[in-house]
This record gives sequence, C-alpha cells and structure tokens, in this order.
Amino acid sequence: MKFPAPVQLSDVASWIGARIIGDAGMYATGINEIHRVETGDLAFVDHPKYYRTCIESAASFIIIDRETDFPEGKVLLVVDQPFEAYLTIVRRYRSAPVQTDMISGDAVISEGTILHPGVCIGAQVSIGRDCVIHPNVTIRDHCIIGDRVVIQSGSVIGSEPFYYNAKRQRDVWYKRMESCGRVIIEDDVEIGASCTIDRGVTHDTRIGAGTKMDNMVHIGHDTIIGRNCLFAAQVAVAGAVEIGEGVILWGQVGVSKTLTIGAHAVVLSQSGVAGSLEGGRTYFGTPAMDALQKKRELVWVKRISEMWDRLIALERRSNDGGHSGS
Repeated sequence: MKFPAPVQLSDVASWIGARIIGDAGMYATGINEIHRVETGDLAFVDHPKYYRTCIESAASFIIIDRETDFPEGKVLLVVDQPFEAYLTIVRRYRSAPVQTDMISGDAVISEGTILHPGVCIGAQVSIGRDCVIHPNVTIRDHCIIGDRVVIQSGSVIGSEPFYYNAKRQRDVWYKRMESCGRVIIEDDVEIGASCTIDRGVTHDTRIGAGTKMDNMVHIGHDTIIGRNCLFAAQVAVAGAVEIGEGVILWGQVGVSKTLTIGAHAVVLSQSGVAGSLEGGRTYFGTPAMDALQKKRELVWVKRISEMWDRLIALERRSNDGGHSGS
C-alpha cells in the first residue's frame, strides 16, 4: 500500500511506539509485505529466521523486535510487537466503515455499465465503461475494474486474503494479517460464476487484460496474472504467484504459492504445480512436469504389472528346470 503522501519516520514511530535507529527525518512512502516490498516502503519482521531476508530486501525501513546490524541508508524501528505495529499502520489508512447500502456512495461506475440485482459494491471502487456485473456479485472496497469486464453471478472480488501471522507462544496461534491491498482487473476480462479473487495483503492482486476465467476459480492474494490467460473451472492459484501472458490452466489445476509460470505455458487438467515452470511448454501431473515425459512415465507404470507377471513366470520356469535336472 502506498500512503496518500510520504510520512516522516518520526511520525510513524509515534504511532507505534518505536525506537528509531537511523535517520528519523526520512520519509516512508508505503508499507508492504516482503514479497512485494519496494524502495521507500516499511516492512515488518518478528522472527530471527527472517531478519536478514527482510533487512536485505528492497524495504527502506524495517519494523523489528530487536536491534541488529543493517545496511547503510536503511532505518530500524524497534518495537516489542512488530505485527501489532503493522496492524496499527494499516488500520490508520484502511479502517473500512460499516457499509449499509448495496452500492457505496463513493463508488465510481462509468457509462454503459450494467449492474444486475443484488450487486454489492464497496467503498472507493472504480468500474469502467460497458461492463456487465451479474446478480449477487460482491466487489469489495478499493477494487478497480477496467472497461468491458464481465463478472458472472455469485463471484466475490477483493475478498480477504487467507494470510495469517503464526505464533505458537500465544493463545491464538493464527492472527489474520489485516489487508490494505486491492484487486485490479484490467480491460476485457471475463470472470465466471462463483469465482473468488482475494485482494493483496499490502499490494495488488492483478488480472491482466483479456484474461478469461471459468466458474469456481480461486485466485490468491498478491497474484499477478498476465494478459490473455485462460483458466478452466476449479483452478486454484495460491498467493504471490506470477503468471505470464497467454498461460492456459485447464480444469482443477492447483498452483502453489510464490512461484512463476512463464508465458504461454499450458498445464493440463488435475495437475499440481509445486514449483516454477518455464514458458512455452505443456505440463501434466503432480508435481507438474513436461507432459510428454509424464505420459511416457505413465505408460511404463501401466506395464509394471505385466512385467512383474513375466518375471514371476520366468522364475517359476527356472525353478522347475532346476528340479528336473537334480
């Protein structure tokens, strides 16, 4: 999330009760989670395992629970509970009011767009020209919809991310990371019925122009999908995935988190993508691998029983021959 205007670190420190190590006169331009962090951003870390990853990331300012070494030009904000500090900052900028109307009064809906009965649109949503939003669609706060977008019945755009801060030392192990991200859907996208697209945790989930999704597709937080992709029914994509243009995911493909699928890759039905895939190739299986190689493997698997029977028969003949010669 980018702040409406840069904020001096001394002000941030006063909000969260932090001790500043470094130049308190510097300005933060936003706050982001580690996989989308940019120069000028605040980031938080509360486990020694991730200290170096966070400190050496693009983040300029680190909210952390103890003093440690850090590169020149960066600043530490030391607090007892970095996660709670993160929540304090997010709530300051994105404390959503309770919505009482089906369509928020500050939503912007452009000319030629059709809203069917039961559509719910949140605060500061922008919808472009000539869109069709079918019955019982929900578009949550701060989402941006381009021109000529179709969203079919029952879909939810901008649902809360499935993303938690985990600590076994407390009574409640998993605490939700309140989100301040958005969903951005570019021009000429079609979303099927009963799809769910989670907003980014601190950044954006983005659906590229011309992409088409079948029914019951789920897209996780902070995922970036390229232009002109095609996703069949029941595809599920986890958080912080990057998918290039022209990628095809056929029915019931599952994609794990924080990986990349290259442009124009094709993943065949019921495959599981556990690691990054090169573009321009066809994949199949769990874990997904080159489809031709996987099909050859399946042919040999089917022949195992036949080969075993032949081996047993050869062994029996060998044993019978041994007895007759004694």
